[in-house]
Parts: sequence; C-alpha cells; structure tokens
Amino acid sequence: MKVNYDPETDTLTIELKAGKVVESDESKPGIILDFDKKGDLLGLEILDASKRVDQTRTVEIEVAA
Repeated sequence: MKVNYDPETDTLTIELKAGKVVESDESKPGIILDFDKKGDLLGLEILDASKRVDQTRTVEIEVAA
C-alpha cells in the first residue's frame, strides 16, 4: 500500500494494490475510487485533501492482532 500527498494539487492518493485502472468512479464529490478490469478496488483519490483530512502529511498505521 502506498500513500501520497501532492501539495500542489492538494490531492491525497491511497494505492491499495498495483494494477491498471480501467474505471474510476466519483462516489461522493471529491472522492474518486479506481478499479481494475475485475472490478477490484485499486485505490482512491481525495481531492481538496487539506479540507477533508486532519493531517495530510502524517500517516498512522494500525494492525489488528
């Protein structure tokens, strides 16, 4: 999984797994989901991220036991 914040475009991108995006769906305004040809979710983009996310430059990962 990769997380990237681009301050120039104010876009937060979360890549869940690698693959070719064949379809994108804006499920809510400013939230774009990317899918592969099987319909599996590859990642998501959050537009205007600084207005939607508390800390755009900090990532906390929690793994449940």
